Amino acid sequence: MVMKNQIFHLHAEVCKTLSHPKRLEILSILRDDEMVAGEIVKKMKTSKANVSQHLALMRNAGILETRREGVNIYYRISSSKVIQACDLMREVLVDNHSKKEKLFQSNKGLKP
Repeated sequence: MVMKNQIFHLHAEVCKTLSHPKRLEILSILRDDEMVAGEIVKKMKTSKANVSQHLALMRNAGILETRREGVNIYYRISSSKVIQACDLMREVLVDNHSKKEKLFQSNKGLKP
C-alpha cells in the first residue's frame, strides 16, 4: 500500500511540474532536439533567470536530463513518453473543446 501511495505522490508532483505554460513551452522547444539554456531563452523571448528556474524544476522532477560539453550544458527530455503524455492530453483538450463548440452551435438561437 505504501508503494501505491508513493506512486500517486510522484505522479502528482510530475503533473504539478508540468502545470505551468512556460514549462509546456520548454517541452515543445525540446521535443525534437537537445539545446543549451541560451537557445531556449532566445526561442521563448523571456529572461534567462526565468528559463533557468523552470529548467531546474523540470530537471529535479526527472522530466529533463542534462549533459555537459565543455562549458555548455545541454537539456533534453528524459523520455519520449513525456511527449506522448503531453500530446495525449492535448488531444483530450481539443476533443473537449470540439464537443463544447458543437453544443454551443446546436443551442445557438435558443431562448433561455
